[in-house]
Amino acid sequence: MIEMNGEFIAFLILSIMAIGGAVFMLNFVRVVHMVLSLAFTMLSIAGIYVLLNAEFLAAIQVLIYTGAVSILMLFGIMLTRHRDQEAEGVRPWHKFFSFVGVAAFLGILLHTLYRTPFTEETADVGRFSVDWLGETVFKQYVIPFEAVSVLLLVALVGAVILARKESKS
Repeated sequence: MIEMNGEFIAFLILSIMAIGGAVFMLNFVRVVHMVLSLAFTMLSIAGIYVLLNAEFLAAIQVLIYTGAVSILMLFGIMLTRHRDQEAEGVRPWHKFFSFVGVAAFLGILLHTLYRTPFTEETADVGRFSVDWLGETVFKQYVIPFEAVSVLLLVALVGAVILARKESKS
């Protein structure tokens, strides 16, 4: 029997919010509404991380995914020409077959999860701390970390240059 406590209720609310944001993101037509739904989903997932006592992951989720990715998508929308065209009902059975496919996938996934034997071992989480992560990233992986930051900067500058060239012609 499931124990009804505050943590379970918070998880239930956050998971419904995350799934709802994902469904809205798939069903909205305007790109700006899709980005806002995606940000809503990412914030809900950050709340689930807090419930799992992974505050560092929750902070990274908010900073990187909710903040940076949403802002980057909005800049991409604003810098490019976007023709807002609504698709007419070209495929009337599309939603029905999509629902049947997703329901079948959910059934297979739940069947697999319930039939899989999981071991009782747990990981030693005391060894993996934020201090250890920071030392590993900035001592052992400093060159790949800086290479990724330069690559992201070059991609952003390239997107701005391509957007300006399109608007002049």
